[in-house]
Amino acid sequence: MRILLIDHHSDFVRAVKEALLNCGFAVDVTRTLDEAAAALDCANYHILLLELVLPDGDGLDWLKQLRREGRSMPAMMMSSLNDIGRRIAIFNAGADDFLPKPVSTDELIARMRAILRRSTQMTAPVVTFGNLHFDPIGRQVAVGGRVLRIARREVCILEHLLNRAGRTVPRASLEDSLYAFDDEVSTNALEVGIYRLRTHLNQSGATLRIKTARGVGYTLELIGAASAA
Repeated sequence: MRILLIDHHSDFVRAVKEALLNCGFAVDVTRTLDEAAAALDCANYHILLLELVLPDGDGLDWLKQLRREGRSMPAMMMSSLNDIGRRIAIFNAGADDFLPKPVSTDELIARMRAILRRSTQMTAPVVTFGNLHFDPIGRQVAVGGRVLRIARREVCILEHLLNRAGRTVPRASLEDSLYAFDDEVSTNALEVGIYRLRTHLNQSGATLRIKTARGVGYTLELIGAASAA
C-alpha cells in the first residue's frame, strides 16, 4: 500500500518513514502542501498522514478542500496542538483519525491499519486463498499452517495480488503500489520479486500460482481452478 506523508519535521519524517517501510508500505514524503497536491496528481494513495501546520499553509484547510473536491482517501492528521476545539475541527474537516505528537510509530501504524480495514471493508483479519493464509496486520504468510519467511517486497506483491485474486493485476498498478517516488528501482525489480514469490509458493506446496499475462500483468489463481479451466 502506498502512503503520502506530509510533514516538514525532518527527524519525525525519518522515523515514521523507516517504520512504515519496515512494515511493507511504499512511502512518499512531501514537506509542503503544494508538493502534496502535485503528488496527488501523480499517484494514488491509500492513506494520507498529514501535519496540521505546514510551511505554506494550514493542513486543516487543505483537507477541507480535498473533501470538497470529492477526494475521499483516508486521512490521519497529526499535531502537537491538541486542544479539544482543534480536535473537533479536525474531525469535522473530514479526517479519519487524529494522533497527537509526539507519536508512537507502533500506535500510528496500528491506527493506520484500522482505518485501512474500514476503508476497504475488510471484515476478516486473515485473508485465505487456497491453502495460503495472509495476516495483513502482522504481515505474516502461512501455507498449510506453516509460516513462510518472505522478504518485505514479496509480501507486498502477494498482498496486492490477493486483493484481486482471480483477476489480472496490471504491471503498472503493482509498481505504483510497491514503489515510492524516491525508491531506486531496477528495470526488472518486479520480475525478480515475482520470481522469488513463485519460488516460495512452489516450495511450500501452495495450491495457488502466479500466472503471467505477457505485456499486461499477473494473476493469482488456484491451481485446481486453473487446470479445470
